[in-house]
Amino acid sequence: MNTVVKEIQLDHQLILDLIKTQSTVLDLGCGSGDLLYLLAKEKKARVQGIEIDDQAIYKCVAKGLNVFHGDIDSGLAEFSDKSFDYVVLNQSMQQILHVDKVLTDALRVGKKVVVGLPNFAYYRSRFQMFFQGKAPVTVGLPYQWYETLNLHFLSIKDFKNYCSLKNINIEYSVGIGENKKVTFLPNLFAHSGIFLISK
Repeated sequence: MNTVVKEIQLDHQLILDLIKTQSTVLDLGCGSGDLLYLLAKEKKARVQGIEIDDQAIYKCVAKGLNVFHGDIDSGLAEFSDKSFDYVVLNQSMQQILHVDKVLTDALRVGKKVVVGLPNFAYYRSRFQMFFQGKAPVTVGLPYQWYETLNLHFLSIKDFKNYCSLKNINIEYSVGIGENKKVTFLPNLFAHSGIFLISK
């Protein structure tokens, strides 16, 4: 792996901090592989990605990463129970069609699951909806309504409630603001959230 990744994004750094050295990691919707590359380089992790976009897969291959072409909505039947230490769903859960199915599969395949999601209840989103009367565009939700791949617009609080309803254990959670962690009222002041969950 000889590709240099630029300055580490805060969400990637927080995920790196959660994952133990020499772990096995499956990244669902790994994109161009920046996080997987960092995990392999910084944590000596054995990494595997699944991605649907051909151009993103080419970028992963250029980084020396092992990535399967696939749609995570179709399930993870090819992976046995607890075959990975961690399964990562970073900024991809809001784009999947069958959230219940994918999360259930992720919790089956991984001993722990890391979820990163944009927070639709971020105060700037609320401001744009209330005062401007239009779909918000923020750091966590960077696309116009007609360009977005998002199917679900959830908040940090929504995800916490979901985990409670489904008896999913939240081992750790943190909000992300403008280049810093948000611990005070993250559902209001964080544009994104990171969760470490298990069953």
